[in-house]
Amino acid sequence: MRLFSSFRPVIGALLAGVLILTQTPSQATNHALPEFTALVAENGPKVVNISTKQAPAKPQDKGKGKRVPGNPIPELPEDSPLQDFFRHFFGDQGDSGDWPGDAEESRSLGSGFIVSADGYILTNAHVVEGADEIIVRTSDRREFVATLVGADTRSDIALLKLDATELPTVKIGSAKDLQVGEWVLAIGSPFGFEHSATAGIVSAKGRNLPTENYVPFIQTDVAINPGNSGGPLFNLDGEVIGVNSQIYSRTGGFMGLSFAIPIDVAMDVFEQIKAKGRVSRGWLGVLIQDVTRDLAPAFGLTQPRGALVAQVMPDSPAAAVGLLPGDVILTYNGKDLPISSALPPLVGTTPVGQAAHLELLRKGQPLTVEIKIAELPEDDQSADSSDESDAASESDTPNRLGMVVRELPAESRDELGIEQGGVLVAAVKEGPAAQAGLAVGDVVLTLDNQAVDDLAGFNRILESLAPGRSVAVLIQRGEGRMFYALHLPKP
Repeated sequence: MRLFSSFRPVIGALLAGVLILTQTPSQATNHALPEFTALVAENGPKVVNISTKQAPAKPQDKGKGKRVPGNPIPELPEDSPLQDFFRHFFGDQGDSGDWPGDAEESRSLGSGFIVSADGYILTNAHVVEGADEIIVRTSDRREFVATLVGADTRSDIALLKLDATELPTVKIGSAKDLQVGEWVLAIGSPFGFEHSATAGIVSAKGRNLPTENYVPFIQTDVAINPGNSGGPLFNLDGEVIGVNSQIYSRTGGFMGLSFAIPIDVAMDVFEQIKAKGRVSRGWLGVLIQDVTRDLAPAFGLTQPRGALVAQVMPDSPAAAVGLLPGDVILTYNGKDLPISSALPPLVGTTPVGQAAHLELLRKGQPLTVEIKIAELPEDDQSADSSDESDAASESDTPNRLGMVVRELPAESRDELGIEQGGVLVAAVKEGPAAQAGLAVGDVVLTLDNQAVDDLAGFNRILESLAPGRSVAVLIQRGEGRMFYALHLPKP
């Protein structure tokens, strides 16, 4: 009896659950899994397989291999049954050693989809990068040699053209109304298996990856693998809402995180490449960073938000209107910026020459600025120019921040492009500076939002800071600038 009594609540709950399920069959019907067969049948012929040919690698380059971004080839034991599989499909992409085919023309595999009946096809730029010949195979087994109209590496979109007519075309949708949790379907050629369909849900929107500043990626849990790159992502209405581009993986295969370029971004690139052969993007001319919880109080914010300006590029739109390091951009054309990565896609899609309205916080005070957007220039190469010769000796005594600073030599200032001011971090000991992440070779440009003119000026500002405060310090490391939060110790 005691044993039965102890299970009575459980049995009652189970019976209640059965009763609820039997009384509400419509709920189970309403939440049934979606049916994809019609969607796949209709759109399968509109998805193509893409392979490329490249000249044989030079002897000094053999064994280096080429990688599809986000899809590294896994390291496998020599007796693994997958060795032949990967060698067959990826030829010269191994991490080491000479696989069969190293001396032959290499082939990369990807996917694409037809966007116009006269032969325009969208795919990823990395699928066709460096190709000498691009071969497109349709679902009815026809093969075409495609012409590369243009490619945009910043968005990872390429436009191909086939000499064909009356091709079946996909229906273009929009990712703007896409909801997290919504069902989506991918069709592509994972590992060369053509016209494979995989399904999942939207996991997140507006993801910004470290190497991609201008694409607010759609994150899904759709199984995406090497060969899916460039293929379409459909919603349940059969509309393309994304271009499958990258995965997060430690093995080379799918691990539950895949990323697609919103079709709105891809179609903007398509129109620009088709019209003028290149893509132009808006440019403010600032280097930005996130406002962390530690930095927020130092800039008059009650909680982290916005894009913190760490550097203003010379001869840029930002410089023309007087933006300053330490400004926090809160909105862009009326759109809130919860994190700094939300700003670049908004700026990038703004037409060159158009005015944009920024709401800022400067030293705790609100400010509105109108700025004329310029065209984003080509990437500049940066270099680390830290001067090891000015390192501190063991006898130097660190300041209350736990670091030793010295005057910045004129030659170092010229190398780093610093017009005036700044002090060089010569040593970092235990203390607030080390905890914040400062390093030897950093140049301190501002402390507590005050410009550091020289060593005497730095020490004067430091002496005026009350214990127990959190202050912002702007440092230059190489050619990049960033704010750090320093917690001043209490006595």
